[in-house]
Amino acid sequence: MNKKINGILLFVISLSLPFLTGFTNISSTPKTVYRVYLKGEAIGAIKSKKSFENYIDKKQEEIKKKYNVKKVYAPVDLDIVKEITFESTIKTNKEIYDEIKDISPFTINGYIIKIKGLDTKDSEGNVIKGQTQKIYVLDKSVFTSAIEKTAKSFITSEAYEAYANDTQKEIKDTGKIIENIYIKNKITIKKDKIPVDKTIYTTEEELSKYLLFGTTEPQATYIIQDGDTISDVAFNNKISVEEFLIANPNLQGENSLLSPGQVVTLGILKPQVSVVEEDHIVKDEEQNFATKTEEDPNQYTNYTVIKQEGIKGLNRVTQKVQKVNGETVSLVGLSQEVLKEPVEEIIVKGTKQRSYSWSGGYGNLIITKGMFGWPATCSTVSSGFGWRWGVLHDGTDIAGCGYGSNIFAAESGEVVTVGYKYDNGQYITIRHDNGYYTMYAHLCSGCTYVKQGDRVQRGQPIGGMGQTGFATGVHLHYAIWTGPPYAGGTALNAMNFY
Repeated sequence: MNKKINGILLFVISLSLPFLTGFTNISSTPKTVYRVYLKGEAIGAIKSKKSFENYIDKKQEEIKKKYNVKKVYAPVDLDIVKEITFESTIKTNKEIYDEIKDISPFTINGYIIKIKGLDTKDSEGNVIKGQTQKIYVLDKSVFTSAIEKTAKSFITSEAYEAYANDTQKEIKDTGKIIENIYIKNKITIKKDKIPVDKTIYTTEEELSKYLLFGTTEPQATYIIQDGDTISDVAFNNKISVEEFLIANPNLQGENSLLSPGQVVTLGILKPQVSVVEEDHIVKDEEQNFATKTEEDPNQYTNYTVIKQEGIKGLNRVTQKVQKVNGETVSLVGLSQEVLKEPVEEIIVKGTKQRSYSWSGGYGNLIITKGMFGWPATCSTVSSGFGWRWGVLHDGTDIAGCGYGSNIFAAESGEVVTVGYKYDNGQYITIRHDNGYYTMYAHLCSGCTYVKQGDRVQRGQPIGGMGQTGFATGVHLHYAIWTGPPYAGGTALNAMNFY
């Protein structure tokens, strides 16, 4: 039976061979070829993989000159697979090259850097996962130099170099030491083939510009007019003074003189990485004096005389401060030493003045002579009023007082809101008798001592400092408005009232 089957198979094969060899693409003997696949689809066979790769390299002299490289490679989605076949149709290198050259980009050796974006929140408070982006360089030193240049945009070069070289001066009385500098994003670097249709950064200047502004396109410019100051130009163009100085590194500081006709850059920062700076700071802060009122029933009601001039005190404060891209996000007061006690001011008035007493929280009111009283027990401003990365920071952030420390009504008025909002957290709004509104945000949970409709007096504790809402550290977001906040009113710089 087996002999019969074998005989039939031999007969069939012998009959078939003349017909098979009659086709032009079939060979009677197997050959070693290289099958070319583009995006997973076979486009033909070639004799030599190496010969084809050399052909690509030879044809791409323009790419070599543009990027100053010695070799150009096949596209990343092109595969060349060795196989043995009876097929005799072989394509030339030129035929395959012409078929792929306008479909997929050729590649060169370089580095692919992945930067993982940090999570953020939308207008409803929902978490938005950070997106990972890819950056392409030919030399990874371009990236490391660009990162360093970016960091120096938020940290002075002198301070950065002292930290990097471990040459910072020890704090004797007052001063600052940078304890740490790092990039908060997760970054990976891999050597790989880079498609030439991608944006490939070849200089640290070009890449650091992208890392700062999110684009390499030219930034808007402005021609300085007579009387312009840096702060005015920055605010009127919706950027911070810090952003203005980063975009114009030739200017040394906020008080630098501007000349009419001078052209400046107006770049809105959109940092692609988060540069974190952690500082240990010891500084002396003035402490405002308290004011004591004595009554003189023998004088008329308009009688006021200063019996004793007030003298400010002085405290030595030690703080831990964390900044992200130059912005303070956390400030913790470690200690406070009284260097000089304040001397109270004594005022004699010809009328008796009602006094008020409240409980809750801790800390004493800081006395001011401004239009409004200070709303917290400490005076450190961690972030001021102004534009920041194209968004108006409509209040003044006060930090370092401690969790639960007293927050005071800045002026007498009626409590119009006690509520919670995703960004402000626990907050209170007061409508004052002088027509202004004040808002106090990020209060600690359960730390509100008033309710809507309450009548409050200047200096009355209304809540406790906290970290609710969109806040990276314990602080008070304090804002003064003309008209209701976020409902037709206009935010003002609170510091103009002190």
